[in-house]
Amino acid sequence: MRLILLGAPGAGKGTQAKKLSEKYGIPRISTGDILREAMQKGTALGLKAKSYMDSGQLVPDDVVIGIVEEKLKDKECIKGWILDGFPRTLQQAQALDRILTGIRTSIGHVLNFEVNEEKIIKRISGRRSCESCQSAYHIYFNRPQKDGVCDSCGGRLIQRNDDKEETVRERLKVYQEKTQPLVSYYSERSLLKKIEADDDIENVFTRICSFVL
Repeated sequence: MRLILLGAPGAGKGTQAKKLSEKYGIPRISTGDILREAMQKGTALGLKAKSYMDSGQLVPDDVVIGIVEEKLKDKECIKGWILDGFPRTLQQAQALDRILTGIRTSIGHVLNFEVNEEKIIKRISGRRSCESCQSAYHIYFNRPQKDGVCDSCGGRLIQRNDDKEETVRERLKVYQEKTQPLVSYYSERSLLKKIEADDDIENVFTRICSFVL
């Protein structure tokens, strides 16, 4: 099983990727996670990524692509993988094609998570977290017993800056410009499957499993 998960921020890709990884015993490859892993291991590319991140710069495409390539060549990926957050651009998708050709494998399915934009904004902007113990809440779907107060430790609940509505709208705009073209790219190769992701988590998961088996 070799999957790519596409979809706007807040569409539920991370949640479903974790569930798929647990059910089928294959690694979930998140660019954020593997960048941190490469830095912890002190690989050449990890150290290069760290130099950019320490100076507050975005990690360049060639470094991200190199780290993804290292991960895909790892023995734990022999049985398959789930790419969550990569590729984000056509250039990354084309680089991924070259990597997969080099290791003699291919993409199984590309799942495109479709969610109404206003629902995404509601999902993300409603998130709150405890500034003390990091427990997660949601003002619509997982409310604390007392507004603004963590049930676990009594700490103050805060909203991350990148979860604020104006920031979310900008993130969605960037997604449409940079990542949406991937939908056409993979659709033209008959790899794309649309996932209606507005539903309950378990219903969406059942739908995905029926596609990928």
